[in-house]
Amino acid sequence: MNTSSTAPILSAPLTAEAPPTVHDSGADTAPGVILIHSCTSLGGTLVVHLAGEIDHFSAAPLRAFLASAADNGHTGLVLDCSRVTFCDSGFLAALDWWPRQGRRLRLTRRSQAVERLLRAAASVTRPPHGSLARRRPSSSPSSHLGPTG
Repeated sequence: MNTSSTAPILSAPLTAEAPPTVHDSGADTAPGVILIHSCTSLGGTLVVHLAGEIDHFSAAPLRAFLASAADNGHTGLVLDCSRVTFCDSGFLAALDWWPRQGRRLRLTRRSQAVERLLRAAASVTRPPHGSLARRRPSSSPSSHLGPTG
C-alpha cells in the first residue's frame, strides 16, 4: 500500500533564530597589536622601536623576530619602549630568553605601562621589607598558630 502526504516530516523549523547578542563589557578578548616602528642594526646590536600593546598573543611575533635576530648573530638588543601603551607578562616572557648565552638586553625610554610591569615583576621577585621570609624561626613551631590549632 502506497500513501502520499503533503505534510512535512518535521513540524518544527530546523534552524531556530539566534538570540540577540549581548555585548559583554568584561575583559577584551581581542589580541593586542604590537608594531615594530623601526629597527636598526649597529654592528651586533639591534635597536628596535616598539609601539602598541604587548600581551600573550601579540608577543608571539615579537618572539619570532627576536629569535631570527639571534640566529642572524645579533648579541645586543636595545628596545625603545616609549610607544608601548600596554604590556603584560607576555612581554617579559618574550624577553626572558634573550640574555642567555651572553646576549645583552636594554630597555630604553620606558613608557608608563612598561614601568608598571617592571615594578610589579620586581615586587614579586623580592620579599618586602619585614616579610615573614626574613624573620627568624620561633622557639615553638606552633607559636604562630591561632587558638584552634
